[in-house]
Amino acid sequence: QVQLVESGGGLVQAGGSLRLSCATSGRTSSTYTMGWFRQAPGKEREFVAQINWSGDIIHYADSVKGRFTISSDVGKKTVYLQMNSLVPEDTAVYYCAAGNVVGVTTRPTDYYYWGQGTQVTVSS
Repeated sequence: QVQLVESGGGLVQAGGSLRLSCATSGRTSSTYTMGWFRQAPGKEREFVAQINWSGDIIHYADSVKGRFTISSDVGKKTVYLQMNSLVPEDTAVYYCAAGNVVGVTTRPTDYYYWGQGTQVTVSS
């Protein structure tokens, strides 16, 4: 079992920044890929960013490219999502996910483990 706990969400004005953290515990594997997804009310869960623990595979959704940065700290077993230049359309519950995937994947079904989510609200 793998446990994922997100933190760092909150309310921010448009143009502001937030940093989300995802602390992992349990039977984590260095082969796992870590992902961030988000889900706004009435919408499907959508891919945001992906990273593997070695950091040599990083992928972003087009909607966040250039504004968001995903990173990982192997020693702390934590993945981060730095979000800059936030816009109201970024408002959603953000989820951390882990899966034993190969290469780039944006499909939620490829991830086995999920956190409980953290709310991000961007006001205009």
